[in-house]
Amino acid sequence: MNKRTNINMTRILNATHDQQLQSWVSSANEAGCDFPIQNLPHGVFRRLGKNEAFRGGVAIGDQILDLAAVINKNILPPAVQASAEAAAKASLNDFMALPTAQRSGLRAALSTLLAIGSAQQHETASCLVPQSEVEYALPARIENFSDFYSSLSHATNVGALFRPDNPILPNYRWLPVGYHGRTSSIRVSGVDVRRPVGQLKDPARDIPDFAPCKRLDYEVELGMLVGQGNELGTAIDIKDTDNHLFGICLLNDWSARDIQAWEYQPLGPFLAKSFMSSLSPWVVTMEALEPYRTGFARPAGEPEPLPHLWCPGLAERGSIDIRIQMQLQTQRMRDSGEAPVVISTSRFTDAYWAMAQLLAHQASNGTNLCPGDLLGSGTLSGPEPESRACLLEMTEGGKKPLQLPNGEQRGFLEDGDTVIMTAYCEREGHARIGFGECRTTVLPARTV
Repeated sequence: MNKRTNINMTRILNATHDQQLQSWVSSANEAGCDFPIQNLPHGVFRRLGKNEAFRGGVAIGDQILDLAAVINKNILPPAVQASAEAAAKASLNDFMALPTAQRSGLRAALSTLLAIGSAQQHETASCLVPQSEVEYALPARIENFSDFYSSLSHATNVGALFRPDNPILPNYRWLPVGYHGRTSSIRVSGVDVRRPVGQLKDPARDIPDFAPCKRLDYEVELGMLVGQGNELGTAIDIKDTDNHLFGICLLNDWSARDIQAWEYQPLGPFLAKSFMSSLSPWVVTMEALEPYRTGFARPAGEPEPLPHLWCPGLAERGSIDIRIQMQLQTQRMRDSGEAPVVISTSRFTDAYWAMAQLLAHQASNGTNLCPGDLLGSGTLSGPEPESRACLLEMTEGGKKPLQLPNGEQRGFLEDGDTVIMTAYCEREGHARIGFGECRTTVLPARTV
């Protein structure tokens, strides 16, 4: 391997990852905090009730560091000024397009400002905005969205429902199966989803009905946002994918299972998927995730990927130990003051296809990826029943409804249900970091 490849595929830790590092923002040091100083995720926000533009910020504890305010204070080193200006914009695309080293330089400078002992603590403190007083926008202008099918457990469980004798088709083990989704209906966490209306086909009837979806489902996914892109007609070498990934957020790619069952053959998902996808507001950078990188390997007996989808570095650090939970709170639970309940827990390390393989495959035919493009992991189910990451799997198509502690049952989602996705990373010798939440409530369908 050449020198650049060795750098890409070696764990790169620096002072910003130090477990002992603490912030003078006291909430960032609390146990279980998603946003300690070792995280510093990027997002886009504005204060509630204020007539102001959206702008870029960085989460620290229960606060947001307003980067536009930091720039106005003139407390950043000149070398990171241009990076800060890009990260302070109303979308992060220009910041995502910067070389990794420039983004890393800003991270180091912000870590210094926020660390205990900072000489600029007083000036920096005036740039903080409480997270409880803001609203969020999508972190980037997402022009392209591809959704993959990277969990073998999910593919097997769903395949068994529709093709009991042949749940996994031959191509699954040789390429990351995916499709192009719709970008105009991607919304940030907190925006409610309206139950879609579409064609539903009852096997006992000769013609379909046009009616509200009866089998509405969530999908627990991770969203990978592209950093630097590639030119049309070129590919991205799998050894170089680290230079093209900016960070990871939470993704709920909603599904209308009954609409999909009728429409998806022969071409695939369409109106059953395009009505909405939900994205968390904070993007955890690949640099922040570095301590939690772990080796990637296929289960024993599986075929070796083709050369353009494999390199030795994947065995060393091809995955990230991200643990993901989905919680559910029904309208009745909310009315009676009951907290949401965890209904699934899964891990990114159970994926059959690595994130580097998804990106390399997407560009392998010469597709030009752009800063801010979104790659969905697909539903991240694991092999255990409690790790089934959608209701279609969990209830076996509605045949075995989910039993909730208050006595309610769910085969699929009902109006008023709120789903809340969270995730975190932790590893001995390193701080725990989190992703915030992706929260959405189901609204009734429009009148047909």
